[in-house]
Amino acid sequence: MQVAVLQHVPFEGPALITPALAGAGADVRVVRLDLGDPVPDAAEVGALVVLGGPMGALDDHDHPHLARERALIADCVRRDRPVLGVCLGAQLLAAALGADVRRGPAAESGTGTVTLTPAGLDDPVLGPAGPRPPVVHWHRDTFGLPAGAVLLAGSDTYPHQAFRAGRSYGFQFHVEFDGDALDRAAPHLPAGTVIDPVAMRAVETAGAHILARWARTLPEGA
Repeated sequence: MQVAVLQHVPFEGPALITPALAGAGADVRVVRLDLGDPVPDAAEVGALVVLGGPMGALDDHDHPHLARERALIADCVRRDRPVLGVCLGAQLLAAALGADVRRGPAAESGTGTVTLTPAGLDDPVLGPAGPRPPVVHWHRDTFGLPAGAVLLAGSDTYPHQAFRAGRSYGFQFHVEFDGDALDRAAPHLPAGTVIDPVAMRAVETAGAHILARWARTLPEGA
């Protein structure tokens, strides 16, 4: 199984996604877009992970690779290749599927939870985490729900927090952060962000299980 992981900045790497994919027997290639690596072709990957970053999903003027990423994501979905979009990656997935991406009402950052919808509770990836899985929030933008997508989770401020479109998932929140990843991200978090240590341990535990369940949904031989 060939999985490409698109990384946008040095301080947001795959973290817990890596062992989840390794446990599923995946061959992982991290594409460092921040270092000038080219965006791969959909024919080269069996599954795609798109990580977060501080740029907007439509900031093509300053980050020309974003347009190529959206095209890659759309091509993967057309080919029935699974995509996992995290934070910015979720916004890129939504945009690639024709939904709007826009500024939200307020910044949302720090440890917290999301609330699963009825469809989320039935979802094989998120449902076993319980009705309010622990997450790390770190975003200001939001997105519309793509046509045909299933809403899986929301919060009071941001009702669109997770969705599924075919085999692809978009998570506006972070469940991939472990302690090392959080240490790298911490200097870039908004001032006043609260990271509760007990809540962070819960994020790591729940996140590892969520990501392992997602990795097991990938088709063998992809």
